[in-house]
Amino acid sequence: MVEHAPVLWFTGLSGAGKTTIAKEVQSNLLRQNVKAELLDGDEVRETLSSDLGFSKQDRDLQVNRIAFVANLLAKNGIVVLVSAISPYRDSRESAINSFARGFEIFVDAPLPVLEQRDTKGLYSRARLGEIKNLTGVDDPYEKPEFPALHLNTDGVQLFESVGEVLNLLIKECAVARG
Repeated sequence: MVEHAPVLWFTGLSGAGKTTIAKEVQSNLLRQNVKAELLDGDEVRETLSSDLGFSKQDRDLQVNRIAFVANLLAKNGIVVLVSAISPYRDSRESAINSFARGFEIFVDAPLPVLEQRDTKGLYSRARLGEIKNLTGVDDPYEKPEFPALHLNTDGVQLFESVGEVLNLLIKECAVARG
């Protein structure tokens, strides 16, 4: 019987570094022959959730869909790295609590830093009124109360954040030794 692999749920505003960190953690795990899969919220939204908008109900449904897929992978021994803004605490906590071994990782940076990093132009477009309901601008983001890790990415090197995540996996799950 395969033991449930951990699910790491990276949450935070756009530009905080969720996907960047998750991709590097995945690369580290794969180099150690640990099966790992990344579920990126943007990619899931373009495929599995292309029918959804950005209402609270739709965002919660997006989180539920990601959690369902993550559970399937984890049940089959694959470490799952979820990178999704997932702005509402209740749906995020419900998802994380649905995993046999789920860990919330809050990836954080001040809003002015996020706006500087904005490669997609989302924040500037929201400030101009071209995008409505952008999380962190005119739609709320409920910060985690008790994340397993709180990574402040302002002024921190990528390898430091990745190291913290890998240390969590070693400590909590005996994964990523090597």
